Amino acid sequence: MRFNLGYELVFDCPQRTPMIAMLNVHASRAGDLEQPDRIVTDPPVPVSGYHDLFGNWCSRMTAPAGTFRVSTSAVIRDSGLPDRWDQFAVQHAVEDLPAETLLFLLGSRYCETDHLSDTAWQLFGNVTPGWPRVQAICDYVHDRIVFGYEHSRPTRTAREAHEERFGVCRDYAHLALTFCRCLNIPARYCTGYISDVGVPPPHSPMDFCAWIEVWLGGRWWAFDPRNNVPKIGRILMAAGRDAADVPLTHTFGQTTLSGFKVWIDPI
Repeated sequence: MRFNLGYELVFDCPQRTPMIAMLNVHASRAGDLEQPDRIVTDPPVPVSGYHDLFGNWCSRMTAPAGTFRVSTSAVIRDSGLPDRWDQFAVQHAVEDLPAETLLFLLGSRYCETDHLSDTAWQLFGNVTPGWPRVQAICDYVHDRIVFGYEHSRPTRTAREAHEERFGVCRDYAHLALTFCRCLNIPARYCTGYISDVGVPPPHSPMDFCAWIEVWLGGRWWAFDPRNNVPKIGRILMAAGRDAADVPLTHTFGQTTLSGFKVWIDPI
């Protein structure tokens, strides 16, 4: 299956503003691109790149004063199959975990494991470890939080999402991540594209999405507490401890996002 994917972001910049963008398809999926998803800017400016501590590709640029547009359009190949799952995937003892997964057991900016540990063990401590426990967490988070863009708040933490019971996809992800880590399950925050293939219309306006990956059975598995069903056309862009590690753009100065368009359409 093939998808056309891309975005167009428009910024109003009162002054010359350095920016870092994490908008490229992740290296693990770059081989599926039929052409590179290079960032195009209007007006044109130099764009350079580097890998961050998590292996994500970051693009540096400096926006001139005025209107600044960042965009791309690319074609990517995908299996066309829903997210993989394995109900028998096991939870590993902490002492048996690979060293590179241990960071994803720790609390982070939006994931307060110290505040939610008791709640996690009360809710899920008696659930079978492994896939059933992670799915129980996702079921709980999916049912507890009411989705709505009007509820978006960039400073909301997992504990606040649990108490307030509303939010957007990043809040679902942060709460599920926190519960997993409290139960000694490595979990990381992911951003990227998710298509509407298999979803009956009408479709909401497309947006970038957040989900989680959990280490079970010797590999990372995608779980999506917001949608809570296997999805077709899930394309990873970046992964980290939480949203603070993988912002779509980070601007070093005052800017206004005046235009935002995202698409992932089957061809």
